Amino acid sequence: MNQLDNNEDWLFEIKPKNNFFSLNFKEVWQYRDLLMLFVRRDVVTVYKQTILGPLWYLIQPLFTSITFTIVFNNLAGISTGVVPSFLFNLGSITIWNYFTACLTGTSDTFKSNAGIFGKVYFPRIISPLSVVISNLLKLGIQLVIFFGFYSYFYSQGAAIGFNGLTLFFPIIVILMGVLGLGLGMIISSLVTKYRDLTYLIGFGVQLLMYISGVFYPMSLIQQKIPEYSWIIQYNPLAYIVESARYMLLSVGKFPLIGMAYTILFTAIIFIIGVMLFNQTEKRFIDTV
Repeated sequence: MNQLDNNEDWLFEIKPKNNFFSLNFKEVWQYRDLLMLFVRRDVVTVYKQTILGPLWYLIQPLFTSITFTIVFNNLAGISTGVVPSFLFNLGSITIWNYFTACLTGTSDTFKSNAGIFGKVYFPRIISPLSVVISNLLKLGIQLVIFFGFYSYFYSQGAAIGFNGLTLFFPIIVILMGVLGLGLGMIISSLVTKYRDLTYLIGFGVQLLMYISGVFYPMSLIQQKIPEYSWIIQYNPLAYIVESARYMLLSVGKFPLIGMAYTILFTAIIFIIGVMLFNQTEKRFIDTV
C-alpha cells in the first residue's frame, strides 16, 4: 500500500458534512489565523476610504440618540423616569446596534463571499463568525462614549448607578451576538434562493427596533396599550434591551423569566441557523 494512502500522513482531512447539525469547534480553532484575518479585513476595509474613519462608530449612535430624545421624549412625551432621556436612548441604541450589525453583516454571507467560497476550502462559518467578532470593536468604541456621558450625568446628580447584575453585562453582549449570528445564518441560507429577502432586511430591522423597546421601557406598553403588550412579551430582543438598561442604568426591573425565555429562544435559533447553513454551503454555489 502506498504510504500516502494512510490517513495518518495528512495534517487535515476534509470530509463532507453528513450530519444535519455540525459545528466543528476544533476545525474552527485550526483556522483561527484566517478568522483573525477576516476580522481585520472587516474592521479596516469598511472605513478605509472614508474621511472620518472610525468616528462614524460614534457619530451614528450620538445623532440617533439625539433624534430619539427630541422626537420620542420631548415631542411624544415618552418618560424615561429618573434617567436622563439622552442617556436612556444612548444605552439602548448601543446594544441594539451590535445586534443589527451582526444580523445585517451575516445575512448575505454566501452572496458576498461566493468568489472565495468557490475557490478554496475553509470552515464557512468562519465568515459570519468574523463579522460578530469584528463588531465587538465597534461596540467597545460606542461603550466608551456611553460611559463618558454616563460619568457626566452621574456627576450632575442623575439617579443612575450600577448594581450587582452589571457584572453579567457581557452575557447580554454574547446573547445579542449569538442571536444575530443565528438569524443571519438563517437569512443568508434563504437568500441564496429567495433574493427578495435582501430588500426586506433593512425594513425588517427598522420595524423590529420599534417593537423591541429600544426607546421606551417595556412597562410603558403594558400600561398604555395592554392589548398589544404580547408583541413585546414574546420578543426576546425586548428582554435583552430591558436587561441591558437595568444592568447599566438601574432602571426598570430585571426580567428573570423573560431572560430565561430569551436564552432558550437564542439557542434554538442558533441551532436552526447552523443546520440551514451547513445544508446550504453544500449546494449554494449553483444558485448564487
